Amino acid sequence: MDTQIVLIFCLCDDLLKALHHVEDKQSRMKDAEVMTAAIVAMLYFRGNFRLSCQFLCEYGYMPRMLSRSRFNRRLHRIADLFLSLFRSLGKHWQQLNEHSTYVLDSYPIAVCDNIRIPHCKIYQGEAWRGYIASKKRFFYGVRVHILVTENGQPVEFFLAPGAMSDTAALRQYDFDVPAAAWLTGDKAYNDYLVEDVLREAGVELLPMRKTNSHRPLPPFFTYLQASVRKVVETTGSLLERLLPKSIHAVTARGFELKVALFVLAVSINFLW
Repeated sequence: MDTQIVLIFCLCDDLLKALHHVEDKQSRMKDAEVMTAAIVAMLYFRGNFRLSCQFLCEYGYMPRMLSRSRFNRRLHRIADLFLSLFRSLGKHWQQLNEHSTYVLDSYPIAVCDNIRIPHCKIYQGEAWRGYIASKKRFFYGVRVHILVTENGQPVEFFLAPGAMSDTAALRQYDFDVPAAAWLTGDKAYNDYLVEDVLREAGVELLPMRKTNSHRPLPPFFTYLQASVRKVVETTGSLLERLLPKSIHAVTARGFELKVALFVLAVSINFLW
């Protein structure tokens, strides 16, 4: 654990130096330390910032720890830096992805139990009520739409309301992948228009086909898709392992920041 904490701090500090990030000289803690404390909370304390800060302070990693309220304010102020760190790691994983194979999928993240939906103050409305086909039940919250390499490393992600289908979310991806890349996913990603547009850009999107598809694939290719798609399920299990039973948040922005930090933590997990 000691090595991982030092590695996370060095990673954050090097990123800020590369971005020529300017900090207030009167700040009690560096932004790299705030980022480290937040990521450590995701990796080891189920997203509990208070426990993470208390641990890092008591064990001498960060003796000049901020109070709980000041830490949260600083965390929201530097939220964009976490996305920069995720993109940098994503570029690194792309360079290691020799076969340029990528997998699409989505994971539901509930903001509360179904019985508490009428009293939920973070989100309101039917746009946040989604359906989990594999478990045959509904949930209330957001979906993490993610693009991973053939080894499971996250390259791109975004959050969408739970009611948004994977087919609709397909057009929200940036698809910042190299030319001649091959993308696959489950049957929900069948959109011929997106496939044609990506093919013109030199990227092949070939998800698993439905039985009534107008563009069927040969049987051996279907077998290959199924074996590759197991990778994204491993990434989902890593994310589920880090998530607590319920994510504590007061605002929608705070909830979404924590979800994004959990995805970042999954990416960092692949460094060791």
